[in-house]
Amino acid sequence: MPIITLSMPEDLKKEMEKSREINWSEVAREAIRKKVVQLKILNAISSKSNMTEKDADELTKKINESLRKRLS
Repeated sequence: MPIITLSMPEDLKKEMEKSREINWSEVAREAIRKKVVQLKILNAISSKSNMTEKDADELTKKINESLRKRLS
């Protein structure tokens, strides 16, 4: 199995050390596995989409504006 190395802030590492019973490698593997599945789904959806990058930018602006109004 390939090995990867992660860098993290010291405070996060200290918090992890408080829970030594947790298999942090497995936690990381599962998080990466979930992200890969999400990306596969997004790629499958976007490959069938007719939306251009310009369309996506415009939609993003509209969503951000709407959120700003709701949260203000």
